[in-house]
Amino acid sequence: MSQIALITGATSGIGEACAKLFAKNKFNLILTGRRAERLDQLAHQLTMDFDIEVQTLTFDVQNKQSVEENLENLNLQWQDVDVLINNAGLSLGLEPIDQGNTNDWDIMIDTNIKGLLYVTRIVSGWMVKRRKGHIINLGSIAGKETYANGNVYCATKHAVDSLNKAMRIDLLQYGIKVTGVHPGAVETEFSEVRFKGDLARAKKVYEGFDALSADDIAETIWFAVSRPAHVNINDLVIMPTAQASSVHLFKNLHER
Repeated sequence: MSQIALITGATSGIGEACAKLFAKNKFNLILTGRRAERLDQLAHQLTMDFDIEVQTLTFDVQNKQSVEENLENLNLQWQDVDVLINNAGLSLGLEPIDQGNTNDWDIMIDTNIKGLLYVTRIVSGWMVKRRKGHIINLGSIAGKETYANGNVYCATKHAVDSLNKAMRIDLLQYGIKVTGVHPGAVETEFSEVRFKGDLARAKKVYEGFDALSADDIAETIWFAVSRPAHVNINDLVIMPTAQASSVHLFKNLHER
């Protein structure tokens, strides 16, 4: 059987781009997400275009019971996961701490930290039994720096950064690789979700400079995964040329 990659949050953005690139490289795929119709459309496209096998699982990583039921009920052959891409994550709101929406906080913590852990707990167990595997955790520049009004989102991504190190230590004896990938501004649904469907506000985030694309991040992830067995890329921070930090962004760079 071909190698298997499990990708969470595969219905759009970086997750979808990873699915297409790994399919192109003949990985069979387990794709998870909350939107069943989009998962099914993507699975159909990939099986037709690349002659691979695809399993789709519709669940929200926040829901521990749903994560466990879906993953543990996979056929044994599908539990031989070679690559786990923990991509599911989100940001909600952009308010100072004293004005924060506690429901938004719960969703970010439950998705970005606990959801990642629920999936990793099961899949890493499969990898330990086989003494091989590679875990890719999607972080953010927000996990390296803290910016105004980013409080809880930044905290969740700092947690992911710490978990990368912890996983690498805990899984070292089993030969399991762990890579953290931390993008700056990537033009996906991210800002649309952060601003709760305010498309005009979301669009302004990416005006005046060339943001990263989902394909840029997928190609970087593929680079890390395709290294020889004795090579692990621990940590990658990826920024648009126009962005020096989470808050230093030079717009209209090419108009000078």
